[in-house]
Amino acid sequence: MLGYDWPRLHAALNDLPVALLLAAVLFELAGVITKRAAFRSAGFWTLMLGAVGGAVAVVSGLQAEAHISHGDAVHRAMETHEELGLITLGIFGVLALWRLVRENRMGSAERAVSLAVALGGAAALFATGMYGGRLIFEHAAGIPTGVLQAEIQARTAGHEHAGGGEDSHDSAAHDGDHDHAAPPTVAESAAVAPVASPASDSAKPTTHTHAPGTPPHKD
Repeated sequence: MLGYDWPRLHAALNDLPVALLLAAVLFELAGVITKRAAFRSAGFWTLMLGAVGGAVAVVSGLQAEAHISHGDAVHRAMETHEELGLITLGIFGVLALWRLVRENRMGSAERAVSLAVALGGAAALFATGMYGGRLIFEHAAGIPTGVLQAEIQARTAGHEHAGGGEDSHDSAAHDGDHDHAAPPTVAESAAVAPVASPASDSAKPTTHTHAPGTPPHKD
């Protein structure tokens, strides 16, 4: 269906009901604290939509179970995920029906009880999501065996960047391309250039002239 099999469809349908149900709990909590009807109304409608979306997600998850290759460890985690999903759907389904019937006649005590049930449903929702994530990230559930084997081989011969990988190699090669001799310093230039010796200058004979009419003198 549109390029989706049941496992991919289940993954695509999970996010929205989770967000709606968590938002419903938060709206209900805000309504109890602030006594504002707007929060209660927002919580009511997000709860209704979240419960319907949760039912669709659970149905798709039950269908996905039969289309996933798995061993014993995945099967056990999948069973726990399924049980928690059904419990979560049951809690929010009963809460949605309760609110649908009693919303306009709830007193403060009854609304506090409904909030406690909603908080319990949020805890069950968190546990369901945790096991769903464990199926994906710890067991690679939903990934076909052939694809997983090809990925393992690709990672074994893969592309490494950590600890002196390709970036370091490229940097070293780049530095080598621009490795030119530094210009000589002033001290090095002075050591190389010839320096006139004062002794050699004094060794040269000096000559001088006399003004006309000066008597000769002896050295």
